[in-house]
Amino acid sequence: MIKHMLGAALTAVAMLQPLAAAAQFNPDVPYVTTPWNVVETMIDMAQVTAADNLIDLGSGDGRIVIEAVKKRGARGTGIELNAHLVKIAREEAQRQGVAEKAKFLEGNLFNFDLSGASVLTMYLFQQINVQLRPRLFEQLKPGTRVLSHDFHMDDWKPDAQREVPVPGKSYGPPRSTIYLWVMPVNAAGRWNWRLPVNNVPLVFEATIAQRFQKLEITASAGGAKAAVSDVQLRGDEIRFRLRLEQTGQPVTFDFSGRISGDAAAGTAQSAAGGDGALEWQAARTERGKIRLD
Repeated sequence: MIKHMLGAALTAVAMLQPLAAAAQFNPDVPYVTTPWNVVETMIDMAQVTAADNLIDLGSGDGRIVIEAVKKRGARGTGIELNAHLVKIAREEAQRQGVAEKAKFLEGNLFNFDLSGASVLTMYLFQQINVQLRPRLFEQLKPGTRVLSHDFHMDDWKPDAQREVPVPGKSYGPPRSTIYLWVMPVNAAGRWNWRLPVNNVPLVFEATIAQRFQKLEITASAGGAKAAVSDVQLRGDEIRFRLRLEQTGQPVTFDFSGRISGDAAAGTAQSAAGGDGALEWQAARTERGKIRLD
């Protein structure tokens, strides 16, 4: 929920954003509730299940947390600066019989430990989202789903987004955009890859540069030319296509797998077909950093 608005007369995002930082410390400002169809869309896009722990930043009347607990069986915590709204949310959770799994805390979202979240939701201004970015990368595990109502993360592009109609919306056009990011694993650095082909290990080195969830991979295999394309990273899942040219014979493989710490493993399929899935392993020899600028 947006809690940090200095008056219902503000109708344009450009008017709202300069007030965001100061409003973090004013618990008495009005807020805008998240429409129910937006709540449902956020929960659906996050694919919330009973295994999830959802944290809502600026939880208002608690509806996102309560719905995630009630409809999907998740656990949830709402963080809210306004003590009166915290009281309302707790009473509603009690009324709906979900208070054991739906908790609401009064406090500043910048002081809260987010590391336990598998889903993080927010309805905050863009500049606050951007201020939060370093903490998200420091605290959230790879694969954590982050969702924002209406306000994006500037140059951190979302993995998915969806629009829903909101007739009579109190600001802007009569629709809302929900943005989804999947927290990426740190894949940056130098790697050694091994892929057995006809019982002969194909060994190649790869250097991965990473900005947010976007990867650039350069590879070499001895004297062979190597080209990497179609690179994707979603959480800890990596995919790419590797093309090698050895003695004039180009070979192409489609790789998919998971990264865990300084190791990775998965399967590769020859683009020519016929060989079946081949298992590969990789080890990181030099760790790099994710660029957040």
